[in-house]
Amino acid sequence: MLNTPWETGSDLYRKLVVSALVTTAIGILVAVIGTASGQQVLVFTAIPIIVAGMVCHLAGMVIRSRDVRRRLKDRR
Repeated sequence: MLNTPWETGSDLYRKLVVSALVTTAIGILVAVIGTASGQQVLVFTAIPIIVAGMVCHLAGMVIRSRDVRRRLKDRR
C-alpha cells in the first residue's frame, strides 16, 4: 500500500478535496464561458466560485494536518 494522502486521508478529507476540485472547475468554466461570450458579469461571478473552491482546498489541508497529528499522537 502506498502512503499517499488520498489513501491515508479521512472521508472528510476526501470529500473536501473532491468538492474543492469540482467547485474550482465550475468557477473556471464559468469564467471561460463569460470571457468567450463577452459577458463580464459571468467573469466576475466566477471569482467567488473559484475562491470557494480554494477555501475548500484549504479546509482539506487543515483536516489532513489534523489527521496526521492524531495519527502521530496515537503511535506514541
